[in-house]
Amino acid sequence: MKLMKEKAEQLLQRCEVVVITSVNEEGYPRPVPMSKIKSEGYSVVWMATGNDSLKTKDFRLNPKAGLCYSENGNSVALTGEVEVITDAEIKKELWQEWFIAHFPLGPADPNYVLLKFKGQKATIWIDGVFIHE
Repeated sequence: MKLMKEKAEQLLQRCEVVVITSVNEEGYPRPVPMSKIKSEGYSVVWMATGNDSLKTKDFRLNPKAGLCYSENGNSVALTGEVEVITDAEIKKELWQEWFIAHFPLGPADPNYVLLKFKGQKATIWIDGVFIHE
């Protein structure tokens, strides 16, 4: 299992885009591709989004989430929870210059928030090996 987690972590490091799924008010899953801005291990992923976005509204009502990433037939699918981060220092630390197109006021833009996904369960398929934990 340790080797699979290491391979999953390496896979996540290579992936620029992940798909995160919120649950909307009607109880339906809402998957959205997003740019990964930071990751920890194979199951913690940080993303930037708008405070006024549908997914942010969904996560504030229900933090349950799914997240997946893949490359060349290998994949990791996670279930867990999302925290909406508004802390000014963390937002400044994770700011990337290309965000300016979305948040013209820079790191202090009130519409700029971070999503921190923390996976709790994983389904991993790497190099023909399947693990569900």
